[in-house]
Amino acid sequence: MGSFPKQLAAVAVTSMAPHVRDANNLRGVMTRMLVALGPCLVAAFYNSGYQANLALAKLGMTDLPGWRGAFLGALGIAYESSSVLACFAHGALYVLPILLVVLVTAGLWEALFAVMRKRPRTEGSVVTAVLFTLILPPGAPLWQVALGISFGIVIGKEIFGGTGKNFLNPALTSLAFLYFAYPNTMAGDPLWSSVAGYGGTTIFSMVAAGGVDEIGRAGIGWWQSFLGDVQGALGVTSTLACLIGAAVLLYTRVASWRVMAGVLIGLVATVSVCNWAGAGAAPILALPWYWHLTLGSVAFGMVFLATDPVTSAATNTGRWVYGVLIGFMIVLVRVANPVHPDGVMLAILLGNMFAPLIDYGVIWANTRRRARRNA
Repeated sequence: MGSFPKQLAAVAVTSMAPHVRDANNLRGVMTRMLVALGPCLVAAFYNSGYQANLALAKLGMTDLPGWRGAFLGALGIAYESSSVLACFAHGALYVLPILLVVLVTAGLWEALFAVMRKRPRTEGSVVTAVLFTLILPPGAPLWQVALGISFGIVIGKEIFGGTGKNFLNPALTSLAFLYFAYPNTMAGDPLWSSVAGYGGTTIFSMVAAGGVDEIGRAGIGWWQSFLGDVQGALGVTSTLACLIGAAVLLYTRVASWRVMAGVLIGLVATVSVCNWAGAGAAPILALPWYWHLTLGSVAFGMVFLATDPVTSAATNTGRWVYGVLIGFMIVLVRVANPVHPDGVMLAILLGNMFAPLIDYGVIWANTRRRARRNA
């Protein structure tokens, strides 16, 4: 009987981050994240095949060389952009290899560090792998994909102690590494097409050339951009899918609504200033906020990446500041740096770096206010 309190104390003490305040646990949080990412994954399968079938039609090709063409031919599936089945089947041949490579590589690194530290494996690597897959372009080489996720898991997370102790989002760290290490293969219009020999033109290139009018001349409307039937990274083009995921995260209280609202407020406010101050100047300055929201990975970053509970601000006031900062930086990068037309990756990583300082400032201000009140 005397050893029972000691055993109970050993069970009750949490030994490592992350800490959960209710009956939910880390596995439950990760499961809900995967459920929320489901619509974006479905959109990735469909849009990748849809864009590939459109590219084949524009190139005048009736068959696809290589193992993908042989596989679809054996199934008797044609390259029809009007067929949902054809788009899903064709898209799966681009998404699944990348997803498999990322999952296996991330899992091996996670298992290695778990064995070295004599700790159980966590589910964090699965969510990181899916997030990284969805923000990759369909033309990313598989060896670079494996190298990128290795950098993100090892350098971005494990060297700081593993899940819950990293200060940068591992998926974005992986993407940033590839973006700066291999700029020739990770940037430019041709990368956004999965069909060799077809580059097309991204919406960002259209905006730089003539703004909304240029997008309209290409036959792309706002609703098409909102639904995600445009070129882009695998799983970030559909704002609708991202909003469905946001509803799941908010309903299950996995993500902070303050961060999402802060990003949206920062984006709308900054775009409004640009519209007012840059009238008649560069086309990007005149782009309305609702177009910014559906371009690139804004919605995906706002819902799934900025709200990462480990790398975002932890105080309620800090979450507002953190979100507004990210929204402001997204627009600033887009209008001031044409080399990085999306801006979401850099903005969120910058927000991750400032999150501890923001929380420190909020706590310091609260402490000073209470001290003056009780003096």
